[in-house]
Amino acid sequence: MMITSEISSLIKVSVGLVLCFVVLKWLWKLLDGFWITPKRLEKCLKRQGLIGNSYKFLVGDLKENSKLRDQAKNKPLPFTHDYFSRIQPLLHKLLQTSEKSCYTWMGPVPTVLITEHELIRDVFTRMNLFKKPKLNYLVEILFSGLVRYEGEKWAKHRKIVNPAFHMEKLKFMLPAFQTSISEELEKWEGLVTKTGSTEIDVWPSLLSITADGISRAAFGSSFQDGRKIFDLITEQKEIVMSNIKYSFIPGWKYMPTKANRRLESIHKEIQDLLNGIIGRRKKAMEEGEPAKDDVLGILLESNFREAKLMKTQNVGGKKQYALSFPEMVEECKLFYNAGQETTAVLLVWTMILLGKHQDWQAQAREEVLATFGKNKPDFDGLNNRLKIVTMILYEVLRLYPPVGATSRRLYDRETKLGDLTVPPGVVLSVSILHAHLDPKVWGDDAKEFNPERFSQGIAKATKGTNAYLPFGWGPRICIGQNFALLEAKMALAMILQCFSFELSPSYIHAPTSLTALTPQHGAHLILQRI
Repeated sequence: MMITSEISSLIKVSVGLVLCFVVLKWLWKLLDGFWITPKRLEKCLKRQGLIGNSYKFLVGDLKENSKLRDQAKNKPLPFTHDYFSRIQPLLHKLLQTSEKSCYTWMGPVPTVLITEHELIRDVFTRMNLFKKPKLNYLVEILFSGLVRYEGEKWAKHRKIVNPAFHMEKLKFMLPAFQTSISEELEKWEGLVTKTGSTEIDVWPSLLSITADGISRAAFGSSFQDGRKIFDLITEQKEIVMSNIKYSFIPGWKYMPTKANRRLESIHKEIQDLLNGIIGRRKKAMEEGEPAKDDVLGILLESNFREAKLMKTQNVGGKKQYALSFPEMVEECKLFYNAGQETTAVLLVWTMILLGKHQDWQAQAREEVLATFGKNKPDFDGLNNRLKIVTMILYEVLRLYPPVGATSRRLYDRETKLGDLTVPPGVVLSVSILHAHLDPKVWGDDAKEFNPERFSQGIAKATKGTNAYLPFGWGPRICIGQNFALLEAKMALAMILQCFSFELSPSYIHAPTSLTALTPQHGAHLILQRI
């Protein structure tokens, strides 16, 4: 009995020691991640002359940044294209005192601002070193799939998804775009017919056009289900952005808050809708039905080809694989999130700027009418004959890129980037907006609207540099840029065929940035039928 009691006591002591070790290890990991490592990185950055706030435990600069953003949103802004102080007030404040660069804290992670286009090119091209940051769990809800992957998995997904965005495939999607645009323009005509002219906030309309266009182009006859997905993603985005400030609290995502419960419910609804759409189409193709000329059909066809390839060969001894069903769902969701907003943002700023610059609007309309008359725009005309429209869109993308900055993170080893020594764990915020407004490249009128600068193409306008980055740069350049530009040209051409427009006196110039650069108070224009 004594021996049994001693063994029992020994077991209890051992279990207790193991539990203590586990708890201590967990506490040390938290201490290291939320204090020791951030303070070590802070010292490294300050030694190199970078300016930034001292690290605040757990929250970093989130509280101050949120406060400054709220203040900036409430301040009036003249009609200027120099709006960085409004969308990034903390960075703007730090840059006033920094001769080199600056850094901010996204929770416990230091983020260094990179503004020089030579360094930006270096970051984008060295993709195996400077990688996409592991996303905050809330942001990951919105952006998964291709945009998140690295290495071999990224290469495989890119190869399979890429055929859906070839120009020869995109021309088959024009009828889908035309239908969506025509339906919305009929509503505008109904409003204008009553009074001869009318004021309308075109931002919700452009969101509707691109949502329906993507739904039809992506899912063909299932576009109504696609539209439901868009509405759910919009709600999801609003919840994510309003709760992002809590996401750095350990264990927050497991708390049964109202927001977390709704996000889980939305996720299930989206998954169910996509599972149904993709499942039905996949089954039909397996039964011999030819692939349709929409994004989903092309994606499935590309995936089937890759699946056949994996059965017949190994490359370098590595197993070939196709997209799994859940991966297919994620790619469709990403297409919705990234594609719809990008095109809508491009269109809204284009209409705002053409409403302000009537001379360029007149030139664009003259070109459209000379090319198509009152007929529906065709692929060849859109792709090859709209020089002035293309110049305008390029200039809008320069002044109002859909995303003003993107980020990369160094994980593996200390690395030189220009004069900066970057320690592992640091995030680099690549400022696309700074590159687009660099007077050394664009001249003294860099902050002015001047489409003429693109009259001889992008390479000539940028003087051979890489200072034009609306869709990124390097191997990971946005796969959907042709899709976005073609849809934007189609919509703008059809609008110019039917309407003239100018800025309303009620228009308030207020660029704001959540997931993309949008007009905070909408885009109020006065439309007149021509």
